[in-house]
Amino acid sequence: MADTVPGREVTQVIGIARGSVVRARFFGRDFIAGLRNLVGGEVTEYTKLLAEARDQALGRLVAHAEEMGADAVVTFRFSTSSVMEGSAEILAYGTAVKLS
Repeated sequence: MADTVPGREVTQVIGIARGSVVRARFFGRDFIAGLRNLVGGEVTEYTKLLAEARDQALGRLVAHAEEMGADAVVTFRFSTSSVMEGSAEILAYGTAVKLS
């Protein structure tokens, strides 16, 4: 999430690299999560689902940056938005750059 890469100089800004995934809830997870919601505590089923979605979006961001010829991605961020009931988009984005 830095604007720079320690020990390296940004020589060219290529553009915005991005990777996204839309994930939907799964009935089996929803059922277990609903039971867990009754007793309280972390809903690990959704924690795992979102971690998998973030990893997938990050992998797609890296692939897009490589396709663009980037050496690195700076000012990296995640964003989440609801697409429809029960599904959400996880977007990973940042500035693709060339380094010296």
